Amino acid sequence: MAVILIVDDEANIRRMLARLLESEGYRTREAADGRSGIAAVEADEPDVVLLDLAMPDLSGLDVLRVVGERSSTLPVVMMSGRATLADAVQATKLGAFHFIEKPLTPEAVLLTVGGALELRRARELSRALAAELGPGNELVGSSRTMREARELIRQVAPTDARVLITGESGTGKELAAAALHALSRRAAGPFVRVNSAAIPRDLVESEMFGHERGAFTGATERRRGRFELADGGTLFLDEVADLSAEAQAKLLRVIEAGKIERVGGQEPIPVDVRVVAATNRDLRAEMAIGRFRDDLYYRLHVLPVHLPPLRERLEDVPELAAHFLARLQTRQGLQTPRLERSALDRLQRYRWPGNVRELANICERLAILYPGRPVGATQIELLLTERDARQPAAPAPVPSSAHGAVGRAPANAADALGPRLDAYERELILRALEDAGGNVAEAARRLKTDRPNLYRRMKRLGIER
Repeated sequence: MAVILIVDDEANIRRMLARLLESEGYRTREAADGRSGIAAVEADEPDVVLLDLAMPDLSGLDVLRVVGERSSTLPVVMMSGRATLADAVQATKLGAFHFIEKPLTPEAVLLTVGGALELRRARELSRALAAELGPGNELVGSSRTMREARELIRQVAPTDARVLITGESGTGKELAAAALHALSRRAAGPFVRVNSAAIPRDLVESEMFGHERGAFTGATERRRGRFELADGGTLFLDEVADLSAEAQAKLLRVIEAGKIERVGGQEPIPVDVRVVAATNRDLRAEMAIGRFRDDLYYRLHVLPVHLPPLRERLEDVPELAAHFLARLQTRQGLQTPRLERSALDRLQRYRWPGNVRELANICERLAILYPGRPVGATQIELLLTERDARQPAAPAPVPSSAHGAVGRAPANAADALGPRLDAYERELILRALEDAGGNVAEAARRLKTDRPNLYRRMKRLGIER
């Protein structure tokens, strides 16, 4: 539940805002002056701050300046009944999300708070991706092709040119897009990802460009689209070849004009967004059969970056395996196995149809099945044979941490049931994802469930796509 901090020296305004926001399901906290507001942010950062401009002692602009230095993701909404244009300009320069005038209306407050929360989520995603690119989490590999790919990203990133990232599924296109953002002059702005294949066709326009309240059935409030959320940053269009012809035409217009129109809106909204697109298809072939627009292709294909499949850089497999196992130990606390030379040799002889994502899944399965134990060619062969068979099968039994025997229930079986069921479910999902080549929709079909339910289970179990 989102927490909204209300900083205003007028008690009646604080009470009115608190009642309104709590009636919509938000939690609220109050501060009667600027110093109390700063202390409240430092004690327990809220999700959004509603900040009065004119207050005794510290003004709202003074508080905004301090809060901006404390947090890079916290949206601040300024409120005032006597603001000048100079005040609004200064607040914008200091990082205010929005300026609303008093007397306040419920519609304006709720609309602005909703937009601020969407911005915070986008900023937090950007920060998480930046952390993903920290030491030890960059595009891994010492092969010539990976060195060339990293060098090209470093050259391209500082520009504002559009980039098209190509490569098979599972080669790391999203990580490359995040690297382009992190190394660009937009790094402090949001990094917003759009999975074009996952958006229902009739919601693409609303998802990308937003909508006004009442624009269609179910549009109960205004919503900012992905382009607006990415303003000042980077928009990553994953699987861009899956956009419909209509969506392609609208995307082209936005790229050319630098403006969007919300569904049901009347006024164009300027956006400053760098577009990075990715696909695992041959777009020239798609153009030849009329499934992808030529003009959109040439708009996106300003600077191409290609990521090679893992089978073309097998010398990177040991380095990648060590990277994934170390990450599992750090993030999930798993006691990772010790890969013997024979195991690495067998991994390097495999063709990896699922690319780096498949290797990451194999490493996770090894960590679950053989925690802290040596793994040789035999264990690897078993996993890879199952993968090549591509047929449903019972998951490998989970070793007992108490006895080290495969499939034997420990003495405290009741206590271990939850973790063992989680491990069993994780194994089923990982197997389905491998058999589907990393395609979540196909994996959901194989598991006889729907995609949203599978995403929820993957998130609960810490399975990365």
